Amino acid sequence: MSSPTVRAPLGRRIFGRQPLGLLFSSPYLAFVLLVFAFPIVYAVWISFHDFFFAAPGAEPDRPFVGFDNYIYAFSNPQVIRSFGNVGIFLLINVPLTVVLSMLLASALNKVVHARTFLRVSFYVPYVTASVAVVAVWLFLFNGSGLVNTLLGPLAPDPSWLINENLAMPVIALYVTWKQLGFYILLYLAALQNVPKELYESASTDGAGAIRRFFSVTVPGVRPATLLVLLISTVTGANLFTEPYLLTNGGGPNGASTSPVLMMYQLGIQQGQPDVAAAIGIVLVVGVLIIAFIQNRFVGERES
Repeated sequence: MSSPTVRAPLGRRIFGRQPLGLLFSSPYLAFVLLVFAFPIVYAVWISFHDFFFAAPGAEPDRPFVGFDNYIYAFSNPQVIRSFGNVGIFLLINVPLTVVLSMLLASALNKVVHARTFLRVSFYVPYVTASVAVVAVWLFLFNGSGLVNTLLGPLAPDPSWLINENLAMPVIALYVTWKQLGFYILLYLAALQNVPKELYESASTDGAGAIRRFFSVTVPGVRPATLLVLLISTVTGANLFTEPYLLTNGGGPNGASTSPVLMMYQLGIQQGQPDVAAAIGIVLVVGVLIIAFIQNRFVGERES
């Protein structure tokens, strides 16, 4: 004879086993809904309507236009080029970020003396104001800057940041250098969870330093690698400050314009927020697809 099923109280069935946890997390949930969820939903609505900024107190007619804003946006060659530019940026920035931060974190993890000093040194560019650091890079990479002086006749003409073929790669290198300290800290934290016994066992089996790195370190920090991939991809897709400051708003001839910078130019400067919203929604969908692929090929190997 089966025992009767005991039903949990209604409050526990609705709120879970720890209703107090829901109460404590509700402020953050409200923050996420207000700051992230609502703007995305509103941007989707704007992208399907003829939306424009109206005078205070006016009640403008904003009719539904379907995919007209998307068609208009992506019939613009500059918008297409901005997505190509950010694709070039990601192809340079993301692999460099993963490789350099992993290598430097592995090296720093073995340092005994001056460990704190070195970690802080790598982290300083990340917390330094972009405007201050950009001034240094402009000094280094302008036509008569230090880099061109050292290269002499090998220096490119036109110079780095006014060269259509080199502007975006230089920006990618700048962002990689500036943000590297943050990703190094992520890898350093992950390396603390890799058992030292694995390195000792690999050494006993005759594995050298390179073999231990690829056989123990790389698999051991795979969760951190996935996190670095996701964060660097999302950050890179939202590229705005660097091309705006380094190339005077996406120059030369739009060679460093990013989708977010294009959204600013169309939505704020030209008064077309509906078209800008359409670009933003496509960008979000693209980043989600890339994140899914990264998780599919990197994240699932953990299990």
